[in-house]
Amino acid sequence: MNAPNLTRRQQEIYEYLLTHLHEFPHPPTLDELCDALGLSSRGSLHKQLQALIKEGLIEPMNNQRRGVRLAQAPAETIDPDENELPLYGRIAAGQPIEAVANPETITVPPPLRTENPCYVLEVRGDSMIEEGILDGDWVVIEQRNHARNGEIVVALVDGEEATLKRIEQQQGKLVLHPANSNMQAMIFLPEQVQIQGVLVGQMRSYH
Repeated sequence: MNAPNLTRRQQEIYEYLLTHLHEFPHPPTLDELCDALGLSSRGSLHKQLQALIKEGLIEPMNNQRRGVRLAQAPAETIDPDENELPLYGRIAAGQPIEAVANPETITVPPPLRTENPCYVLEVRGDSMIEEGILDGDWVVIEQRNHARNGEIVVALVDGEEATLKRIEQQQGKLVLHPANSNMQAMIFLPEQVQIQGVLVGQMRSYH
């Protein structure tokens, strides 16, 4: 089910938890989550988490030292042996991932994924058409926070907007290249961009 009562910010926080919670050595505290999300207000984050608790998406934090835990972790609900991956939402140039509260799953053949945790996004827009990535395609993303130059990544910019682009990392700057000659490359400071995954597969429907 979707969670229509969530604000955009709450959806973004929940989507971050879905894709990054496994990177913490233990369930993160509020302070650790604030640092990871780049938030300055612990109180504001607590308010957002309370909304997620109300929707049943994360477990009640009766003991603050217990850390933030998803009510139903994706790893517990998806059987990789059945070739099912979570479909987290839609991604387009300069737009946020449209987070899905309880993601559907989509069948992905083994050759289109890796042995590492992966998820699927539906592409919106034409920023990568010259790479053969078209509006409506599904892209399979390997979940990781680093990439080699030239790889196509899901990049979170300023903690707010996610985009699918080819990455170029230089000293003191990071460039996200579209594959559309009508669009300009986007240049950022390295600390402005967080890599959320790398493209490893692609699927398309012709009906």
